[in-house]
Amino acid sequence: MAEWERLFAQSRAVPPHTQRRHGVPECSVPFQCVLKCLEGSVVTQQSSAELQLRLSLFDAAHRHFFGHTWHSSTRTPRSPPGQPPRVLFNEAVYFHTSLSHPSITAVLEVVAVAPTPEGLSRDVSCGFGLIPLFDSRREPSDLAAKGRVLKLYHGTPRALLHPLLQDPLEKNKYMTIMENSHLQYTLKLHPPLEKVFHLLPENFLVSGLQKIPGLLPAHGDTGDIFLKPRLMGTVPCYLDQLCVLLHPSLEEFEEELLEQLNSDRLLKQEAGSALCVQERRLRVGVHNGLRFVQAPQVAVLQPAAEVARRQTTSSTDSAAKQALLLRSRLQLGEMVAHPAFGVCFQLEYVVCAAAKAAAGSVLGPAAAMHTVRWALWSPFLGATSSPVLLPLRGGAHPSPGQTLVYRNPADSESSQQVKRIASGSVQFHVSTDAEHRVTSTDISSKAGKEPEEPPTPSLSLRSPLRPAASTQGPGLSLSQLLASPQSRDERAVPRSRSAPVPRACSTQRDGRTERTAGITHLEADLRSGSPSVDASSSEHLWALPFVPTQLPITAVGLPAGSTALSRASLALLHTSGFPEILDGNKEPVEVTEPLNPAHFSPRLEEVDALQSNEIILQFLAFSRAPQDALEGMWPRTVFLTFQFYRFPPVTTPRLQLLDADGERAVGSAVPAQVLLQLNKDGTPNTESPGLQLRYVVDPTFLRPGEQRVFVRYLAEHSLQMDIWDGDSLLLVGSAAVKLKPLLRQGRPAVRTLHELDVVTTEYEQDAPPAAGRDVLCPLGARVAVRGRLHLCLANIGHRCEETPVSPRHPLLSHTHVVSSPGGGCLLSLHTSGDVRVSRARRLAEVDSELAAILCSHRLEQSPEPLHAPHEAAAIQQHKLQRLAALQQQEDADWRIPQHTGCCEQCMQYLRIIDAYRERTKHRYISQMLSQAITITHTVYAMLGTAEFFEFALKNPYSVQHTVTVEVDHPELSVILDPREWRHFKELTQTATPLEEDMFHLRDDLRPQIYLRPKETVHIPFRYQMFSAEPAVTAVLGPVGLSKEDDAGRMQEEPRAAQMRLIQVAFRVSGGKPIALLQVKVEPRPHVVDQTFRFFHPELTFLKKAFRLPPWHTLPGAPVRMPGGDPEVYVRCSDPNVICETKNMGPGEPQDVFLKVAGGPSPQIKTFFVAIYTDPWLATPLHIWQFYLHSLQRLDVSCTAGQLSRLAVPLRGTRTLRRVKAFCSHPHELKVDPAGVFILPPNGVLDLFVGVRPRRAGSRFFYLNLVDVECHQLLSSWLLCVTCRQPLISKAFEITIPAGSGKGSNKRITYTNPYPTRRLYFLVTSRPDLLQFKEDSFQVAGGEVYTIGLHFAPSQSVGEEEILIHINDHQDKNEETFCVKVIYY
Repeated sequence: MAEWERLFAQSRAVPPHTQRRHGVPECSVPFQCVLKCLEGSVVTQQSSAELQLRLSLFDAAHRHFFGHTWHSSTRTPRSPPGQPPRVLFNEAVYFHTSLSHPSITAVLEVVAVAPTPEGLSRDVSCGFGLIPLFDSRREPSDLAAKGRVLKLYHGTPRALLHPLLQDPLEKNKYMTIMENSHLQYTLKLHPPLEKVFHLLPENFLVSGLQKIPGLLPAHGDTGDIFLKPRLMGTVPCYLDQLCVLLHPSLEEFEEELLEQLNSDRLLKQEAGSALCVQERRLRVGVHNGLRFVQAPQVAVLQPAAEVARRQTTSSTDSAAKQALLLRSRLQLGEMVAHPAFGVCFQLEYVVCAAAKAAAGSVLGPAAAMHTVRWALWSPFLGATSSPVLLPLRGGAHPSPGQTLVYRNPADSESSQQVKRIASGSVQFHVSTDAEHRVTSTDISSKAGKEPEEPPTPSLSLRSPLRPAASTQGPGLSLSQLLASPQSRDERAVPRSRSAPVPRACSTQRDGRTERTAGITHLEADLRSGSPSVDASSSEHLWALPFVPTQLPITAVGLPAGSTALSRASLALLHTSGFPEILDGNKEPVEVTEPLNPAHFSPRLEEVDALQSNEIILQFLAFSRAPQDALEGMWPRTVFLTFQFYRFPPVTTPRLQLLDADGERAVGSAVPAQVLLQLNKDGTPNTESPGLQLRYVVDPTFLRPGEQRVFVRYLAEHSLQMDIWDGDSLLLVGSAAVKLKPLLRQGRPAVRTLHELDVVTTEYEQDAPPAAGRDVLCPLGARVAVRGRLHLCLANIGHRCEETPVSPRHPLLSHTHVVSSPGGGCLLSLHTSGDVRVSRARRLAEVDSELAAILCSHRLEQSPEPLHAPHEAAAIQQHKLQRLAALQQQEDADWRIPQHTGCCEQCMQYLRIIDAYRERTKHRYISQMLSQAITITHTVYAMLGTAEFFEFALKNPYSVQHTVTVEVDHPELSVILDPREWRHFKELTQTATPLEEDMFHLRDDLRPQIYLRPKETVHIPFRYQMFSAEPAVTAVLGPVGLSKEDDAGRMQEEPRAAQMRLIQVAFRVSGGKPIALLQVKVEPRPHVVDQTFRFFHPELTFLKKAFRLPPWHTLPGAPVRMPGGDPEVYVRCSDPNVICETKNMGPGEPQDVFLKVAGGPSPQIKTFFVAIYTDPWLATPLHIWQFYLHSLQRLDVSCTAGQLSRLAVPLRGTRTLRRVKAFCSHPHELKVDPAGVFILPPNGVLDLFVGVRPRRAGSRFFYLNLVDVECHQLLSSWLLCVTCRQPLISKAFEITIPAGSGKGSNKRITYTNPYPTRRLYFLVTSRPDLLQFKEDSFQVAGGEVYTIGLHFAPSQSVGEEEILIHINDHQDKNEETFCVKVIYY
């Protein structure tokens, strides 16, 4: 016991910051840090004292020291003759931590230990250093170097707690480096340490020479037990007949405990019902003085009085009835024969409000757990035949559980024996074999010494237990799953984090009972004849990371297949008069078959002489699907939204649907409706049906090398289009078409016709948990075909005057090496052969300040303000002309003085100009010198794509210099990591030298580089933007939307307002620049691979999971690597959107998780997500676009077939508007007023909505309020309808042959149960299959009425259940009949 007490007192550690203890624990990382030699002035300054090293862990983000500080042995400074002063330590420090964050560092302190005259020692801090453990990617720091040099800072590490020392600490201006002082050390991962994670606490720094309970001594002369740790053998032991006695009695103890807890609650002003004890638990675990070897087992105790009531045959005395009993056997398989190993018992009470306990639920916030007593027992100090009796400990003293413990009773007794049992006792029998029991002597111990916090159990698997006498498997109580506190100490223990281990119950195999028990539950063993209770093979449940509550959405896009048009459809489209598509020779382009595209050959596209591609999208017609008659009203006008390649998104004008001339095609259920453009007055334009858009993609638009990228885009991608109702602004559906038929493959032109399915997806609500289940039951999504879009795709080839030669790699958009402008020499302006010509201009024209001075002298009496230089010159010229005309009319005597005055005025102007020239000469010379060392580099930036280039920097001086690189924009940065630099050089095939450790970071994090005289080095830069700027999406557009938009074609260069200049300066000491780099950024639109659109309640969070398809199906995916699927990285264009992904293991699918905050209705939030497979985020593999429509939410609960009414308030805007309400399901959703009505300014009206769902379940309906004049969406609602199935009173079954043309007529009867005449209405759930002879009828009281039914024919064989609702005059359901129709 003394050995355990000593180790427990020495192992007390400071816990990490509270912000670091939340969330799912990560895997712990083992480290080995070898402190070798201390050199420099820090040794000479303390020559008379001994030096000691101390190592601690520090959280720079929260300014918090944590863990356990390690102390080295003291060493005397010794310096051999002719060598610098140094102190050899050569001590290895081992530790492991799961806090993988860049701000977690190891702080090393150099301490001088000097003796005092009193015979004591005085510790003086001589300096400290910082050892980073993790980099910015939360990975261990670069551990490749065999030896490192740690620079030391003046002062004490306690200064790190000052608020002025912010992270990063190494670059803080208050940190002063000690000159000529350093420590040599090595830091590396130590995987063998993972074997002893269960013996060594996290963040606990130990030496290799320190003895750890549970480890055998090291082999050899090194004495380092952690180099190759060897575990001691375990001795399984069993605890039986365990009981807990509390003083003076169980009832009095619990009564006092509840009084104290209730008093504390009243002090906090938390009034409520009285408290009661819900559960009594005992945690039992093995502790080695440093930590729990495994997470403690949890046993639920019960008072002996309750046990006696169940066992009527047993007789017990009154004293025994005051105990807490546990009859089930506990197995401790991790016990080791070591004096420091002990069994720890912790008694806990779960307390809740009495009212909540009476209701049968204590799992809410009212339940609380309190540790009241604990005890420790060392089983290897001796053995006798008597049972073990341990005194319980309490009070504010340290305990292994790291939590506060209930106080001990008042010390009023004088007897020492009474004091020992005043806090209670625990008694049990122990055995090391299932048949033969060996008990040990009574062990008396004093009170504990540490605050207690129950440890968090893990999912680590236990070793199989030996056969036990009990056949009942232990179980978990319900409160155990929710009221158990968690400890930070046990987070790194789990060895298996893949999934919870399923519960195992007792099973009979070959006559033996096998059991896997980790938690003992009293109820599982005391009830005779009760079935065996399942037991978990681990102590506690771990929260699995990134588990969505609903099925993830598979990101495979819409089906991009198209069906072949029938001859009847082709004839119908041909007679509609659509414009012909002509090739370069003005001849009609022949229509090819889209189902059999030509075999794709990139070589044919490269050698094609017609390098200019004119892509034509011709929208012809739109037809309704036959099965869509039930879903909603067919629109009168539609418009489309889509994005082609990296062109900006397109929203087409409203197109009216007009029935085509001629009869319906044979076999066609619904005829196609031709799309017509609307004139300015709203009438359809019948002269040119359809909508034709043209995209011109030629080498003047494409960057060098982008032709291959465009060809690959056509070969692998699909064009996704959203079709909207032009009147209601509701989404009709989405369609997708493959772009591969646009590849000409050497042909002059191609043209294909497509008939695309327009589908819509309804994401239904998740159902509540069913009885006996503890998970949500997702209902999934319902996909329906709304219609078919008729589309024509064409590609016309044209010749180009100059066809640039494509580089070998598609990413070589421009040169990646930017040459230096000559090292600052003025002659370098024309060394390349370029001649700069500049027209001489007046000083007043080029400088506004000088023009303002001259104007102020000339126009002293003029009240007009100063103008710009050109405007001032024009005004001055006009006034001079007026002055000359006035002088011609004056007398000649006045001319001579006037001429003299003009000469004096001119001399005054010359003096002003001369003074101004002298004052501005320095500035203009500086500008000229800056131009001599300035070079401009253009970057064509796209969202998420990293643009890489190198700048060849030359030192123009004959002496060495340290150059500082200054960048004034966060999106442009210097590549400091050589691995990242090497990755971009291989990606861009840049053949320039690469250097390791080329840069040194200054205190302000600006990189510095050392240059020798006349030396030239290459500085790597990367530019990458993740913000989707509106200017990029408004640059260019297709031809054909309108006459005004035709001017903005794709060949035009971006406007100057969309460019930005980034200045990069290379300065030597003193701030003098030796080179200037101007990076001109021209944003370009990016390619959108897939679009997602969600309708969500306003001001709420949208949480979705998107499952990536298999990698071999993704366009542009890398070749499968030997290690399996590559790791996925995601970045979002909106910093307020949480976007993340995590590798769930080999063979598991990859999911992308989003959390988006919705705005107010009807706001639409748009953002992009870039998906990468390389850790440097060079080029995105996919770019997804997301639209989040925020809608006002209305919850409706109703019954199928019955009308439910609600009122929706409408608020007017600042002006009067003519509005109309539109709904997504007009057959199930009715609005009043149904037509156009006036919404007064700033007024409030009620819109009455009637809901009558046809089928039971949870569904979403959409309601829009639209301004019919401006076609503007004013408000939008999301109706979350929960529909119940009505009570069915009668059931019928009929048989009808399938495919019959006339259907079948049937009759059923209905009796009026009321004594008076009543009016009834008939409603059916399938109006497409069942029609009534009369939709309403009246019947006298008690009379019988015959209802005529007509069943429509069905083209397929199967069964259908049709509901017939009989409603009263208020549309309330009276009765419901169910008719089962069998089509054969």
